[in-house]
Amino acid sequence: MGRIMGKYTNRQIATLLIIGLADFCSAICVSLQAPFYPAEAEAKGATATQYGLVFGIFELVVFIVSPIYGEYISKIGAKFMFNAGIFITGSTCILFGFLNHVQDTKTFVTLSFLVRIVEALGNAGFLTAAFSIIAKEFSDNVSVTFAALETCFGVGLIVGPTVGGALYELGGYTLPFVCMGSLLLTAAALTFFLLPSADGPSETDSLHGGSQMIELLKIPPVALAAFSIIASSISIGFVQATLEPHLRPLQLSPFQTGLVFVLNGATYAASAPIWGKLCDKGVPPIIISLIGSLTVIVAFILLGPAPFLPIKESLGLCIAALIIHGFGFGAQLVATFGGAHRDAIAYGMPNNLTTYGLVSGMWTSTFALGAFIGPSSAGVLLDAVGFSYASQFIVGLHALVVILIIICSYCCTKPPGKPIYRNLDEEAYTEETQLNRRSWDSTYGSLNSEPSSSRSTSCGDSRESLNAEIIFK
Repeated sequence: MGRIMGKYTNRQIATLLIIGLADFCSAICVSLQAPFYPAEAEAKGATATQYGLVFGIFELVVFIVSPIYGEYISKIGAKFMFNAGIFITGSTCILFGFLNHVQDTKTFVTLSFLVRIVEALGNAGFLTAAFSIIAKEFSDNVSVTFAALETCFGVGLIVGPTVGGALYELGGYTLPFVCMGSLLLTAAALTFFLLPSADGPSETDSLHGGSQMIELLKIPPVALAAFSIIASSISIGFVQATLEPHLRPLQLSPFQTGLVFVLNGATYAASAPIWGKLCDKGVPPIIISLIGSLTVIVAFILLGPAPFLPIKESLGLCIAALIIHGFGFGAQLVATFGGAHRDAIAYGMPNNLTTYGLVSGMWTSTFALGAFIGPSSAGVLLDAVGFSYASQFIVGLHALVVILIIICSYCCTKPPGKPIYRNLDEEAYTEETQLNRRSWDSTYGSLNSEPSSSRSTSCGDSRESLNAEIIFK
């Protein structure tokens, strides 16, 4: 359904184009201030710690509110959350451009925090809704469609600082924010009128009691995906915070340094659709995630370079390491998003907008947590042990991801079917059970052996205890 002879329907094309445009514009708005805001803040008397927190607070707010958005998206409405998020992000981007008129240091810093917090509230709502709409509209091609959106976002992150710096030189501090914020507001108007509604009737099947987000994270493969997302986000945050000091001994020009930064994001944007296509073509997401983690390990061993390698730092080595990291980073993010949706449904969560919202909120939140932890820990480690040893923290973190993937693949057997809380006929049971097991097989089939009766259903929970709690079809 929704796809005929491998082609998207008109509705799907419209949805993908509109969300892709909004994703691109949003990425520009949240990243354009990087080249010149620190200098403006210092001119107002702000310290590096203060304006550094202005950047960091954005990710912290996204981490906090994304799960809340995910839980209530079916009540709020995905399209409304999407439109409101874009409108708030665009409006606050414009407001941020007028902060240069504030002369008092405390007032400047306080308003910077407030505007950035509100911008994060809008951005988190927009991203959560966008991912949920994509999961609903492209249920058969979640990974490749998500990858396409991530490409739009990645290109926006590259274009943002470049366009921002050019507009700043052309017209000063206010011009970049007004131009890009207005562009995003235009995108908001287009989505309001053109984006098809993704809201549908609410399904009542849900897990018993407690927070649905907590129940989601109790699913072992989903919890593993969340940790993998955090680890991958920490790795990119580490690079952003420490690469420039690492490159200083090479005596590159500012332009050359900027090009080195672009390599990582460009490789990620180019490789994400490839990983998405592989996932949707049948390669288990857990295999893609494993490859991504191993690739990131290799990248940071070279980037250091690791103390145990008999080689010295060089520009060519750094370029190779960043390109490799872009590939691994893309593999992890794409695989975890598509795999988490499949796992949630395979373990019995309803196949509806609520579940899509929960998984999308989880993904957005955990990525933001890693983006907050990465730069913060990177600075401390850089001061304490230097870049070569500090980079091995990322190696160790992703080695732990690899170990957990292997453990989970052998501890977590196929779920026996989608749990429900009413009796249905045997034919429905057979059909739904096969659907859930096919979903599981597409994610873990190549790593798991056939489960025996003595193996547990999910990392410590026996199948007998699970059956005692719920009634299966």
